[in-house]
Amino acid sequence: MIPEHLGGGPGLLETLGPLLALIGIAIYLGLALRGRQPGTRRRCGLWVAGSLAAVAAISGPLATAAETSYVAHMGGHVLLGMLAPLLLVLAAPVTLLLRTLPVSTARQLSHLLGSRPIRVLTEPVVAAVLSVGGLWVLYTTGLYSAMHHHRGLHLLVHVHLFIAGYLFTAAVISVDPMPHRRSFLHRSVVLVLALAAHDILAKHLYVHPPDGVLAPAAETGAMIMYYGGDVIDVAIMVVLGAGWYRVTRPRFRRPIRGAGPTLA
Repeated sequence: MIPEHLGGGPGLLETLGPLLALIGIAIYLGLALRGRQPGTRRRCGLWVAGSLAAVAAISGPLATAAETSYVAHMGGHVLLGMLAPLLLVLAAPVTLLLRTLPVSTARQLSHLLGSRPIRVLTEPVVAAVLSVGGLWVLYTTGLYSAMHHHRGLHLLVHVHLFIAGYLFTAAVISVDPMPHRRSFLHRSVVLVLALAAHDILAKHLYVHPPDGVLAPAAETGAMIMYYGGDVIDVAIMVVLGAGWYRVTRPRFRRPIRGAGPTLA
């Protein structure tokens, strides 16, 4: 249990988060229905599911419980920092924008994606440090305790958790077009190292939880972080591996009449 926690009713995160998610869903569905590209229904479902997962982590019963429960907090961490980003990235929002925006606006977006700040933030190593490294800072310093006493810090931590998780997932699986996409080998190595760092942190927290967290809650929370994180990381591995296979699989030319298939 956390001995002291935020009070005074819903904060900016709990109020503004669901509203932003609703606006995001409306914009995505509007653009998707206008474009009518193959896979539209599946991607719309992924976007809605990802938005709902993020909202569940910051508003509602789980978010309220997370103010005093370390176990609920860890459940929210997995939803907001891992599951929601994965679902939203798989919905390929950048691809949707490039296909539906006016040509001039789409070119401006492409220019932004190729800018130096975006190149740095979507470098898999940098994104992994922001995501997993940020978790090490949160749980092994006094930041976890402090965020439950200051609403501004509470907001910043959750915003960082979500954005860093999205950047890391997007940098690794690269569903959307990236003018600076790194090799599959590079991304795979970073993913494995990030997974290892995440699991090591979960094991560390099992024995050495943040201040104010009792042993039973620490153990349950660490298991949620460990196993929940592994399930999502395996899903990322599957997506990354499928993309790698599509690029490198042998392709067969149409055989000449009377001859067998030939490799391209």
